[in-house]
Amino acid sequence: ASKYFIIFLFAALVLMAPTALGIDGPIKTIVVLIMENRSFDHMLGWMKRLNSEIEGVMGRESNPESTAHESSPKVYFKDDADFVDPDPSHTFEAVSEQVFGSSLTTANPPPMNNFVQNALSISRNLSQTVMKGLKPELIPVYTELIKEFALFDRWFSSLPGPTHPNRMFAYSGTSHDATNHIEKQLAVGYPQKTIFESLDEFGLSFGIYY
Repeated sequence: ASKYFIIFLFAALVLMAPTALGIDGPIKTIVVLIMENRSFDHMLGWMKRLNSEIEGVMGRESNPESTAHESSPKVYFKDDADFVDPDPSHTFEAVSEQVFGSSLTTANPPPMNNFVQNALSISRNLSQTVMKGLKPELIPVYTELIKEFALFDRWFSSLPGPTHPNRMFAYSGTSHDATNHIEKQLAVGYPQKTIFESLDEFGLSFGIYY
């Protein structure tokens, strides 16, 4: 089953550390590319073929169509992922069910066995799609980055849910109790301090591109 891992889209943060501040070292610029919601296994799980130390997938992973029946058919993880439409539900409630089960168990680690069952509530075809990952050759840019640089395979999302609350965690360390998109509150704004304000206070230059 997939480990749920959020990758975000639509922002690049560039931090400049001027020597005038006495900051010395080889790293002068940090770029953070934030991309849209995908699971680690869907995007990068099959990178294990390139590096066996990556905690990816082997093809033995499976989810039952129904967690209530032991004899339920299983869907095994495959490497023939393609364009996904509609996408799996990633509301707080849906992801909680996918990860922890319909009974919301407190087991640690969680069973991670409700992805197929949850997808079936949307479409039978989607129940197969959620158990598929991308071959390394289909994502050559990621493949080259992984060959040349470090890959974090145990970096999980702060909240099992959609984009905006997790994006707030990335920028401010908290979603201020938000678990889903609250358009009215987004328009008003949230009260917590963001990393951008801290950078400005310390005289560090930054840019946001989207």
